[in-house]
Amino acid sequence: MALPQQPTNPGVPRASPWRVRRAEPSRGPGQRPGVSIARTLALILALLVLVPGPAGAGPAVDRVAALRRGVNVTGWFRFPGMLRGWMGDAAMRDLRAAGFTFVRLAVDPAVVEGRVARLILLDAVARFQRAGLAVVVSAHPVGWRVDAGDGERLLGFWRGMARDLRGTDPGRVFVEPMNEPVFQGAAGAWHALQRRLLAAVRAELPRHTVVLTGRDWGSIGGLLELVPEPDGNVVYSFHFYDPPELTSLAAYRQGLDRAALARLPFPAGEAESCRRVAAGAGDAPTRDLMAFYCGMGWNAARVALRLGEAADWARRHGAVLVAGEFGASLALNPEARTAWLRLVRETCEQMGIGWALWGYDDIMGFGVPRPPPDKPLLDRSTLTALGLRVPVFEKPQAPPRKNPRPLGQG
Repeated sequence: MALPQQPTNPGVPRASPWRVRRAEPSRGPGQRPGVSIARTLALILALLVLVPGPAGAGPAVDRVAALRRGVNVTGWFRFPGMLRGWMGDAAMRDLRAAGFTFVRLAVDPAVVEGRVARLILLDAVARFQRAGLAVVVSAHPVGWRVDAGDGERLLGFWRGMARDLRGTDPGRVFVEPMNEPVFQGAAGAWHALQRRLLAAVRAELPRHTVVLTGRDWGSIGGLLELVPEPDGNVVYSFHFYDPPELTSLAAYRQGLDRAALARLPFPAGEAESCRRVAAGAGDAPTRDLMAFYCGMGWNAARVALRLGEAADWARRHGAVLVAGEFGASLALNPEARTAWLRLVRETCEQMGIGWALWGYDDIMGFGVPRPPPDKPLLDRSTLTALGLRVPVFEKPQAPPRKNPRPLGQG
């Protein structure tokens, strides 16, 4: 996840995420939907099977199903501190027991340059699979300027990484060549590089499904600029944190009253009551930004409209979409946070879009410590908002894991 970018014009919302079909209005208690759940699922599967992709085919239905409910593991291969033994098998099994179907594994290419580190990564992929989870291997180069000279470096990484992934199950391992490309004002340059990255992966992995994305930090606006590739065995990803004033407490801007921002309501509801919350901020810049949020009127209809832009793009092109990241700060008041997470998740599901929470070990998701304990407790309210089960967290039977030996020593 990158820090959300401040809108250049505060009165104009940024473009946003997904869609395969329109979200239906929410129904009150006791109201029966017009279409049964079984018929709805059948319709979604029929669309995925019958709507041709850019090359006249698309990813297999079971692969699309594997990308239904995910979580990002953000620190293991990005800011590891240690690699071997970072996450235990019990913690992986708990993710599957909760109802997750895949993990998106953030990988800094520099962290896995060495052969030992690369083998630990491959072992992690295999262990997640043994726990019943599919894996998206996603390149998150830290400190690279892929839009200013490091594109060849990224290509070199994928030529080797794809070769190392040849022995993995094409139905359970997905490849994402680049997380959140920026390429400000250079859409054509990103599209050309992504095409070369896809070709490099395909040279080694002809049957694996590849996850592609738009520029501008993987935004919906970047997605809408894309012309789908002729390779049908791809899915398209976007990230959703709108409105960032709420979800990240305006992390894009320094010097604000975060405690006041954390009191923002969601849905924004009646503007005047929202502005009364804003009036309690300790400084004028924070009050003004909170009032701006209140005036935007973020509610279920606005979220559906924003996500619908991406879904309409997907429908026009016969493409499959996944919301590769979404999340909201644990510092946000629980009522607003739970309501936003639930609404985004439900809207995605109504539109037939898979999703992945950012992140397992990040404050925008579960906030599990890095490295995690043997069986970390997953936040119950977050699981509930995601429509997942609360696993039975048994006490570990084995003694706590000792710190692993340094890399290269056995």
